[in-house]
Amino acid sequence: MKSSDHSSINVAESSGVEKGKGSLIATSREQKKGFKKGLGILDFLLRLGAIISTIAAAATMGTSDETLPFFSQFFQFEASYDDLPTLMFFVIAMALVGAYLVLSLPFSLVTIVRPHAVAPRLLLFILDTVVLTLATAAGAAAEAIVYLAQNGNPNTNWLSICDQFGDFCQGVSGAVVASFFTVLVLMSLILLSAFALKKH
Repeated sequence: MKSSDHSSINVAESSGVEKGKGSLIATSREQKKGFKKGLGILDFLLRLGAIISTIAAAATMGTSDETLPFFSQFFQFEASYDDLPTLMFFVIAMALVGAYLVLSLPFSLVTIVRPHAVAPRLLLFILDTVVLTLATAAGAAAEAIVYLAQNGNPNTNWLSICDQFGDFCQGVSGAVVASFFTVLVLMSLILLSAFALKKH
């Protein structure tokens, strides 16, 4: 009788310990799921911000043109983004980056609905890295043109044009600043994806 009582007590204690461990594991999983869901929501919001800045950069550059007021019927001074292939590349690249960011939104939503899914995060990580390269190249190339427009280059007799085309230079400079904001957001997205993948 005593031995059987003793064995029944041991069974009850062991089952209680197992239940305690199970609840701790479940709580840990729920906390991890909530943390990853928070990362997914932050990823989605950052993508929305990047879309706005990319569209602003492309639109500002695409509408940046200025004609000087003193011109005749046959001769006029005009500055436009399509006069320079580098600035045209900037507009095309920003349009591509913006299109990608819009298309990436459903994948970002998947990371919110399914926080433990690895495939969408890995895909976004790879594609964000490629798009970051494109955005950085476009912004840096346009910045070089802006620098020449503002300061010129005495060694090659390239004159500064921003004294005459102030509105044009202001628009182009604003577009470049917006593109660099997009670059910063893309870098943040890559770091976010890498951190989320590390926690799997």
